[in-house]
Amino acid sequence: MPIKVKGDKDFKDTTSIQNKAYRINLNENIYGTFAEIGAGQETVRNFFKAPNPTGTIAKTMSAYDKDFSDAIYGAEPAKRYVTEPRLKAMMAYETGLIEKRISRLKHPNKLFFSFANTVATIDWAKKYKGHGWMGIRFQTHPKEEYSEIIMHVQLHENSAAKQQISLGMMGVNLIYGAYYYYDEPILLLDHLFDHLSFDKIEIDTINFTGPAFKDVDNRLISLELVKKGMTDAVMFSPSGNNVLSANMLYKKNILTLRGSFRPVTKVNLSMYEKSLELFTKEHELDPADVKVIFEMTLFNLKAEGDKIDEADFLHRADLLCALGHTVMISNFQEYYKVVDYFAQYTNKKIGLTMGGETLIDIFDDKYYKELSGGILEAFGSLFARNVDIYLYPIQDEETKKLYTSKNIRVSNNTRGLFNFFKQNNRIIDITDYDEETLDISSRKVHEMIVNKKEGWQRMVPEKVAKLIEAKKMFY
Repeated sequence: MPIKVKGDKDFKDTTSIQNKAYRINLNENIYGTFAEIGAGQETVRNFFKAPNPTGTIAKTMSAYDKDFSDAIYGAEPAKRYVTEPRLKAMMAYETGLIEKRISRLKHPNKLFFSFANTVATIDWAKKYKGHGWMGIRFQTHPKEEYSEIIMHVQLHENSAAKQQISLGMMGVNLIYGAYYYYDEPILLLDHLFDHLSFDKIEIDTINFTGPAFKDVDNRLISLELVKKGMTDAVMFSPSGNNVLSANMLYKKNILTLRGSFRPVTKVNLSMYEKSLELFTKEHELDPADVKVIFEMTLFNLKAEGDKIDEADFLHRADLLCALGHTVMISNFQEYYKVVDYFAQYTNKKIGLTMGGETLIDIFDDKYYKELSGGILEAFGSLFARNVDIYLYPIQDEETKKLYTSKNIRVSNNTRGLFNFFKQNNRIIDITDYDEETLDISSRKVHEMIVNKKEGWQRMVPEKVAKLIEAKKMFY
């Protein structure tokens, strides 16, 4: 049953937060609960301030005390409350409660929802900026299973009061979007920032699930977050679901491999395997404490011009996920920005795996002219954070000459820097390389696939070859 809205024409061109709340309030079928923990009840307050709140609000609560929260939603074994599992428990409990207490026979057209957030705002010392989880569990048809939108936000304003206001505005935008833009998730994403700016609040992960979003690929949503500047980087797991970077990287040793992966090849896997072996051995690391990230930048994803081919992106993502890897999409063209990003979550070792051409670019000072301190500022950030570079050799296509850190040519302006880091064992050659992979490149493999030339199958892992052929990827 479609949603019916009284006085819809009155709202045609008005999208203020108050009018959004008013429109929801006037809908006789949308009815639900608000459970907000940690940052006050800022979202529901907007609905109370708009006319006819009784049309929408079944209940509002804040189980602020942890013991009360545990008594209602269940105990948290780790005693952490600003988490995705806590948010899900809150939404599931509240929708279950409204189903029990509101008769479907008496209200056959009601579209139930539970909105929830669990948030920690900025502390008094302003050491921790603030972050939280926000979500809505809702129906678009009375007899339909519930759909969910769950997201994590970073709060950037410098007072708890301002963060609460922004959080409340985004909460209204989320509820409004769930009901009026659910069939256009990208548009829904855009409208989450109505009357807000990216410097106030950041969405760094979001997942759409349930019948309303059965055709949504959350990896594409993840890509949109970065493309639109809503966040700098996103991650998704081998399952294809978006995951919070903080959860994946917290207090981990991190090894990252950047590339186009169009498609992932045997040389990519050799670089990953050999550098991981070196990384764990040299630093005597427990493999369980190492997180490997395959990173693609927006630049990597732009095959031609400035447009990103979504099908092409999903092909690359499918292949990496099929091999069991965690993927990161970022807008970090420079490596020092990647390292700064990782350093938010860990103070342990960071390894950068790369080939010779990438290393040459890193030591080209033309890429750092926007920094007041130039390349020295960038390298101060890069190598001050327990960072090592693992260099996979490259082979000249014509002469077959091998280039390592011993003979690679970097810019004369930065040769002194290069030698310094090399002598201090911050640039480490991968000597146990696979000779048979040195002539392989993703570009060459992609051209062979597109032109239907035989032989590319030997250049990629067997599982990758089978998937490309079965799903006709890159054709």
